[in-house]
Amino acid sequence: MSIYKSFTIIFLSLIITSCGSSSSQKKNDFAIKTNALKGNLSISDTLNLTIINKKSYTIDSVSYTLNGEKIEKNHILINHKLGKHEIEATIYLKDETQKAKTSVTILNNEAPKIYTFNIINEYPHDITSYTQGLEFYEDFIYESTGQYKESKLRKIVYKTGEVLKNINLSDEYFGEGLTILNGKLYQLTWQENTGFVYDLERLERLSTFKYGASKEGWGLCNDGETIFKSDGTEKIWTLNPETLEEQDYIQVFTNKGKIGRINELEWIDGYIYANIYGKNGVAIINPVNGAVVGVVDFSPLRKKVTQHPKLDVLNGLAFNTKTETLFVTGKLWDKLFEVEIIK
Repeated sequence: MSIYKSFTIIFLSLIITSCGSSSSQKKNDFAIKTNALKGNLSISDTLNLTIINKKSYTIDSVSYTLNGEKIEKNHILINHKLGKHEIEATIYLKDETQKAKTSVTILNNEAPKIYTFNIINEYPHDITSYTQGLEFYEDFIYESTGQYKESKLRKIVYKTGEVLKNINLSDEYFGEGLTILNGKLYQLTWQENTGFVYDLERLERLSTFKYGASKEGWGLCNDGETIFKSDGTEKIWTLNPETLEEQDYIQVFTNKGKIGRINELEWIDGYIYANIYGKNGVAIINPVNGAVVGVVDFSPLRKKVTQHPKLDVLNGLAFNTKTETLFVTGKLWDKLFEVEIIK
């Protein structure tokens, strides 16, 4: 009897497993065809969608979504964010429903404009500072620097380079970007999934916060209401200034493709200015859709600082709203440049 029961249990188990396996298989009798050339469309284009009906089924209706939002089969892209987006079609048949997915990359419809600059002033900068974040606030420069066991936060008299206050981060933290908003200073760390919040007046740490899907901390800026955060990819995240939770993101793209390794950020006259890690240029980004509308080539500045074996790339942007001038430096540079941008 026990042998019979054992065989019965094994038999039933095989039936259940078999049925479960069969029901979990999703049919894929349809595919989505778009008018995207090599998967790319311009933001000024219209996205056209059709269904490839592999087995000539009778279709009752089809509905489409772009990133989860319902769209028509002929969809104008002009108000969309740039970057890679997912398209899903739901195909309704007489007795069942099937889904199909594809993706499309939305590019800008114009090439970035090229900007130049004039140097207004040169100031001393600590040549040992591996600059990650820079902020101009009430006639002082606030700087966050990187490297393990060397990271720090400083308040500096920018004209002389005098350090008024210095806070060393614990050895396990690699300092990154910073921004100032509503009497608080926010500082990122690189791969430690931790950000710090300080009281600006005393530069005393109030709290910490964790990252979400952004994984790493690179740069910060704000528009007076929202905080923007880069993570070393093409994405720039928007953070709730109260909870510091990630709410959304833009993807940084030109008319040709994405711009990755977005680093230090600065908010200037409605746009995000961003260092590109490893490059001596700055991208000017539309914060609504991620389009690179301009590029500033700062490569001549590197030749104007003391040359040494550890000299690294341009990094550090701070805007003085009173003079409308930009302060620029680099990693292990001995100069801070005050410049004006020329269209």
